[in-house]
Amino acid sequence: MNPQPQNVLDNPGNNTIFLVWNFKKDQEVEDAFQRVCALVINLNNSGEVRFPDSGATCIMGIGHDAWRRLGLPVPLPKELANFMPVVGEKHTAVATKGDLHFHIKGRVSSICFDMASAIAQVLDPVAICVEEVHGFRYWDGRSILGFVDGTENPQGEKRAFFGLIGDEDPGYKGGSYVFVQKYIHDLKAFKALPVEEQEKVFGRYKESDVEMSDEVKPSNAHSAVANVGDDLKVIRDNMPFGNMATNEMGTYFIAYASTFSTVKKMLDSMFIGSPEGNYDRLLDFSTPKTGSLFFAPSVSFLKNIASGGVSEAGSQSSDGSLSIGSLKKEAGYE
Repeated sequence: MNPQPQNVLDNPGNNTIFLVWNFKKDQEVEDAFQRVCALVINLNNSGEVRFPDSGATCIMGIGHDAWRRLGLPVPLPKELANFMPVVGEKHTAVATKGDLHFHIKGRVSSICFDMASAIAQVLDPVAICVEEVHGFRYWDGRSILGFVDGTENPQGEKRAFFGLIGDEDPGYKGGSYVFVQKYIHDLKAFKALPVEEQEKVFGRYKESDVEMSDEVKPSNAHSAVANVGDDLKVIRDNMPFGNMATNEMGTYFIAYASTFSTVKKMLDSMFIGSPEGNYDRLLDFSTPKTGSLFFAPSVSFLKNIASGGVSEAGSQSSDGSLSIGSLKKEAGYE
């Protein structure tokens, strides 16, 4: 029986809240983590029952260092590691610390806010929220730059194929790698370009969202550089955000993938270029302020942790359960 994935295959809602939390030093965090696993399950179940048409859901991802600190099962998911910066001649994909990531989405903002508040009540004593971004659907799914975002997303059955781990890592089947970046756009500079030049940056026509032909599209257009092959896709749940007071207008990039190596190829192509130096022109108007890799395990994994048991990758004790603390000791972290 296949493990139930978190709701990574659902389409983005009209409203989102993205949260990154880091555990405090010298704090016992296992109990809070166990409770937040139970909370995520409860929030999703409650949202489905109370507001079945809201599309409300909460997806949790776990970073490499948090996985180690919590003593979660070893071996880890095959490609879960701390993200390392991707340094090009002109632009850099920065790396930032992240222990837990929450992707809250729904058609209305009220339930998203309540979910975020419930998570904060559990984590506040042991962790610090270092990133909170409120995203919104902009017109017909466009980024704040005015171009449709996510047109090349896989659809139908292909979403599970590209977004979820399968038999290649059986202990974590149904899980997904989650990579996030918060981009700030230079809207003034981009809007100063004629529409024809803006279209060359994206490699798409602005109004129709039709991709330019290869004969017309510049080699450093975003759609040319970010596409690393039809057999290498990710699920993008990007959302725009904006703050007039701080002049922070941007895109929260979030990719769910069955393998992080696909995302890494995209980043290398965008920031370094192939050939080297042919970087993504969109980066001249978009600066990444964060960059973190997480792993979103299956619902079965979360349920086992919430109940004091082990995940699919672990082995149960004689009574069928094992606490996180015991897992930590077995893994050699105590």
